[in-house]
Amino acid sequence: MPSSDFGPFRVVSTTRVVLAGLTDSRSPAAFQELLRQHPQIRILELRDCPGTVDDSANLRLGRIIRRNGIRTTVPANGSVRSGAIELFLAGAERSAPDSARFVIHAWQSEGGAVRDFRAFSSSMSDTYTRYYRDMGMTEQAAQSFYRQTMAVPSGRGLSLKASELARFVPIRATLAAGT
Repeated sequence: MPSSDFGPFRVVSTTRVVLAGLTDSRSPAAFQELLRQHPQIRILELRDCPGTVDDSANLRLGRIIRRNGIRTTVPANGSVRSGAIELFLAGAERSAPDSARFVIHAWQSEGGAVRDFRAFSSSMSDTYTRYYRDMGMTEQAAQSFYRQTMAVPSGRGLSLKASELARFVPIRATLAAGT
């Protein structure tokens, strides 16, 4: 019988997998193996997701999610923070109730220093805005979301409701996960 745990991912039904935890450099390969063993997976539920410790791997993981047409959903009172938002945005379709929270903030260096977005390289800005466009945002929405994210100090975070995040990208409002 195939395994049901793949790094931070846990298969909970023939079509649904749950992410609850940090992603890292191994997460893209773990998710690809999950899809190899469970090709019927169509929904990724993000419950309590603090983000990632590897931004590049996280963006690769998001592209795998998108390429496979997987829908993303957040349950009532779910928490999607930091880099986990990029994974939610990767959904071919996205759904969340307004009680779900999406916490954005500027990035930190590996040593924990808060990065000043004004000094942040244009190549990094281009990487993220291109990713956001590839995930369905307009150019204007991608630029706006990136600027809003980078304007929030890493130590603070800004909590958005699903309806607020939906200003940037379509999100279907739900009462509970998977509805």
